[in-house]
Amino acid sequence: MDKASHRQRGGNQGSQDEIARLTNIPHYLHNAVHIVLGEFEYVLMTVAAGLGESAYGAAIREEIEKVAGRRCSIGALYTTIERLEKKGLLKTWMGEATAQRGGRAKRMVRVTPKGVHAAKEFYEAMMRVSSNASWATGKPERAS
Repeated sequence: MDKASHRQRGGNQGSQDEIARLTNIPHYLHNAVHIVLGEFEYVLMTVAAGLGESAYGAAIREEIEKVAGRRCSIGALYTTIERLEKKGLLKTWMGEATAQRGGRAKRMVRVTPKGVHAAKEFYEAMMRVSSNASWATGKPERAS
């Protein structure tokens, strides 16, 4: 089939319908964008939201290390912040320079409404997937 015939027949509509049939997803959702968060992205966003107006790089890093009990390199932190900002889930800006930071400005962080939605979806998905796990129910594990 040449390109003109392909366009006349609706482009990729046939293949989109086949994908929708196989995946049981209506074809009108084929252009929908679903933001998927990784665990560290979720932790970073949750900590930033908890810190509120005090959320900036070093404070986020300290809080992650404190509450998650894991080391957080400055490189991993800022790489993740930049990735989340590109996805529209975080907003950053340079705050005021402070004497305690040797005159350097803080890179402030705020979770956007889109980020709140993505974090809430992640949290709810983890709750659903964990609902029957022994550690979530308090019931003893079943023997395999």
